[in-house]
Amino acid sequence: MTCCQHNHQETTIDSNSPPSGAPVAGADLVSEQQTAAGRSIEHTSFDIIDAEIGSHAYSTEQWPIVRRMIHASADFELNGLTEFHPSAVSAGLAALAETAEHRGSRPLIADVGMILAGLSSPRLHCFGLHPHQFIADADVIAEAQAQGSTRAVLAMRKARSLGLLDDALVGIGNAPTALIELVRLIEQEQVRPALVIGMPVGFVAAAESKALLADLDVVPWIIVRGRKGGSPLVVAAIHALLALADAERPQIGQPL
Repeated sequence: MTCCQHNHQETTIDSNSPPSGAPVAGADLVSEQQTAAGRSIEHTSFDIIDAEIGSHAYSTEQWPIVRRMIHASADFELNGLTEFHPSAVSAGLAALAETAEHRGSRPLIADVGMILAGLSSPRLHCFGLHPHQFIADADVIAEAQAQGSTRAVLAMRKARSLGLLDDALVGIGNAPTALIELVRLIEQEQVRPALVIGMPVGFVAAAESKALLADLDVVPWIIVRGRKGGSPLVVAAIHALLALADAERPQIGQPL
């Protein structure tokens, strides 16, 4: 049994074949639900989304990410609002494969704890991802109060000071100011995350922060245009990326 396999005996599901881009049914992958019933419900949900969407403009590797985001939100407008840097998916998969191949670790930086609470710990462990968020740290709060800034800005700066942003996966689903600061760090301090999933939600600077990220070419990104977004969408995008890596990179299925 490898770290990329569930610790259970079930290897079949009671649904039809999963949609294109989904992990192979019965492959006992860490990215799959742990019960046959759970896998059946999830795959059936994907089938329903595929049927209702019909055609779309996403690539074979992009669509499973958008589909899982729709699955998490029941928001079909994400078909179209979700945009990808041309190398976003390939960069994310390459980062996961590299970490697994060298039995290493890679930071996963989130703007808020809600993202970390929603992520599957076994899946993160399997791919060598170490989650961090600093927005609730006492020093971050104190510094933000002293500077008249936001905790989200100071949390990104703390991640930078700890050397955790370079080569990291970064997920921002709540705070536009976190994304704006990250863009500044990329442009002015040359930090280079492996992939930025920028989906802050809201009415103040949310759309603008994502537009700033989309103007960058030096770092791959995934965004949701406009006001929509949120931590659940970031979680869904990360889980979808892990599922792609799980299904397409068999060398990852080794103990880390």
